[in-house]
Amino acid sequence: MRNEAAVNRPAPADLLVKDAGHLVVATGPASDDGEEGGIEVPGGWVAVRDGTVCAVGGPADPVPDAARVVSAAGRLVTPGLVNTHHHIYQNLTRSFAPVVNGTLFTWLTGLYPVWARLDEEAAEVSAYVGLAELLLGGCTSSTDHLYVHPRPNLIDAEIRAARAIGFRFHPTRGSMTRGRRDGGLPPDSVVQPPDAVLEDSERLIRTYHDPSPGSMLRIALAPCSPFSVTEEVMRDTAALAETHDVRLHTHLAEDHDEDAYCLETYGCRPVEYFERVGWGSDRAWVAHCVYPNDDELARLAAWGTGVAHCPSSNMLIAHGTARVTRMRELGLPVGLGCDGSASTDAASLWLEARAALTLSRFVNGPGAGLTSRDVLDVATRGSARCLGRPELGTLRVGSPADLVVWHMDDVALAGAHTDPVEAWLRCGPARAHTTVVNGRVLVDGGELALPALPDMLAAHRRISRAWQHAAD
Repeated sequence: MRNEAAVNRPAPADLLVKDAGHLVVATGPASDDGEEGGIEVPGGWVAVRDGTVCAVGGPADPVPDAARVVSAAGRLVTPGLVNTHHHIYQNLTRSFAPVVNGTLFTWLTGLYPVWARLDEEAAEVSAYVGLAELLLGGCTSSTDHLYVHPRPNLIDAEIRAARAIGFRFHPTRGSMTRGRRDGGLPPDSVVQPPDAVLEDSERLIRTYHDPSPGSMLRIALAPCSPFSVTEEVMRDTAALAETHDVRLHTHLAEDHDEDAYCLETYGCRPVEYFERVGWGSDRAWVAHCVYPNDDELARLAAWGTGVAHCPSSNMLIAHGTARVTRMRELGLPVGLGCDGSASTDAASLWLEARAALTLSRFVNGPGAGLTSRDVLDVATRGSARCLGRPELGTLRVGSPADLVVWHMDDVALAGAHTDPVEAWLRCGPARAHTTVVNGRVLVDGGELALPALPDMLAAHRRISRAWQHAAD
């Protein structure tokens, strides 16, 4: 006699995450390519094979056998969060006392001389520690904007750290070419000649960039800002990105000082300058974007340019926040970013998600701000759009297996019975119980599964203390 359950059982998997209290498969409305959004499965499970989601089901569906089984134990399970803006090396100068209450420009000018000590060891160690921190906050993919290059091969060092961990990484080759002698903000000791920037950008693309679906490593090009690179470098970088079909990233419309600088130096506002140098396209995503006017927002939307929303950074620098609700209404891709320690010292995307929720309600008023599901959509699908990765930010069959099982204390959740997604941000704090990247469990039972972490933390303490002692 045939066993119908066995006949209908899915093929064996490498990993099975089962017993979710609530599984979010896909966020938001239906996508432009017709894929359904807003898919949630109470009591759901996810199966993974070869780093890819191979089956998804609910409590009534046959569950596959698996080499490893992880019980979500009634917790919320979501796609992994995607970080669209960071400066990881800055974790070497967290809460740096001399500039802790400064404006953006005073913070940067105070820290540039300290960051001039950056070398390969510091870049690798800070990246390892920074990516580990992101994993604990539910992040499974991240970009990084490294724009201080006092020594060569710093991006290579970050890549070594990401590969050692098994993290999905989008390093961006940042640059600064306009020093103080040329009217820029950074000291001349941390800027580079334009030719050196472009040559190294091309080297990194040719050596590391993997454009394939499900890629673990992609390179983007990222001149730092209108006040630290020349117009020539912005134009040439846009042309190089077009040649190699890679993405572009920069800071834009972040601060009133930036408005004044662009008007004085270029004779126009930042968004107009952005278009003038060939960046107005869907190849680019920008950080912060706090001060575009209505016409400029419409132009960004027409180009398809993405925005990395960094709410904690904006609040700590106290210079406004992106109009995320309006941006989403206009169709801009909007993602979430934690930014670096020149402005915020915690690299938890859960913390950024909660800040995005509360700040949106504060700015827009009751009923007009983002919901927790909106924020989850920004942190997953929206962020993936910014990075040009439509296959990320979802747990549909065929998607890369990046997911998070969230842990919240029973005391924090007491009384939260009606909506597990709203409870995830409103009740908090939440922390990753299990973080899976490309099918590998990197946070297990709330602990990082990274044997090299103690040695990396020891090296981080040594380097950061030496930097800060030299700055005294």
